[in-house]
Amino acid sequence: MTLTQLNYIITIAETRSINKAAERLYVSQPSLTSAVQELEKELGITLFYRSGRGVTLTNDGAEFLIYARQLYSEYEGILERYGKNGTQKKKFGVSTQHYSFAVKAFVDMAKGFDMSKYEFAIRETKTAEVISDVSTMKSEIGIVYLSDFNRKSMEKLLRSSNLTFHHLIDCKAYVYLWKGHPLAKETSIGFEQLTEYPCLAFEQGDSSSFYLAEEILSTNDYPRIIRANDRATMLNLMVGLNGYTLCSGIICEELNGNEFVAVPFRDDEENQNSTMEIGYIVRKNVILSKMGEQYVCLLKRYLEKEESNTV
Repeated sequence: MTLTQLNYIITIAETRSINKAAERLYVSQPSLTSAVQELEKELGITLFYRSGRGVTLTNDGAEFLIYARQLYSEYEGILERYGKNGTQKKKFGVSTQHYSFAVKAFVDMAKGFDMSKYEFAIRETKTAEVISDVSTMKSEIGIVYLSDFNRKSMEKLLRSSNLTFHHLIDCKAYVYLWKGHPLAKETSIGFEQLTEYPCLAFEQGDSSSFYLAEEILSTNDYPRIIRANDRATMLNLMVGLNGYTLCSGIICEELNGNEFVAVPFRDDEENQNSTMEIGYIVRKNVILSKMGEQYVCLLKRYLEKEESNTV
């Protein structure tokens, strides 16, 4: 087994195609196929199912991929720290729930590196996929939140995925809506005021557990609810339908624009304003790359600034 073969397997898994992987790796398709077959023979397992539609990982292949990514990432870390004049692009990825501040920190981090030498990726995605991406080393860092409601379930899920959670900031729930909304100028908003407007929530796919919801108070009975997959659609629904969402209140106007406002949520006996603890997750005992260290530093700096502005 060679590091080159590990890189081949990782690239095929990402592209789901022998031909596309060969193009990305600048090798011939027969050479790539032969290298995979040699590795499968050496390991005594089948890594991929092959069909006319492309390739998919077998169960053995999916398990092998986790270790392959871990080993290859450590190799890239050695090159990053000690290597010189390398031609291999270093990779850095972040997976996050839909937080504009996480994207802002990523943008600022990427500006500090020569992007011709790095392959960066940021994925705003479902909670389960954030956890999966970090667990399988598709991303180095993930951004999620814990609360009194979801903490036990989330911590159990993180432990089973060999991940650790690191605190960034605690914040109360806010009602996020556009400035033209009838409630936008309120000093605080109670749940009873929101019943005639659609609640907007991010789609969690098949993993529809309340514990994976990105929004606080996810178990409430909302008379009107609309689910969306991305932040741009969410913002359009706020303007077009006077929708709202319950969030951390940490808003990056540079990315979201200045047409929106976060109003403190006013709790009551039935709707307690649970605290959101936002943090980042990484694989247990991992040593962050230079990009990872810089990204976390920028996250903390941005959130400390936001926290001081609200005091």
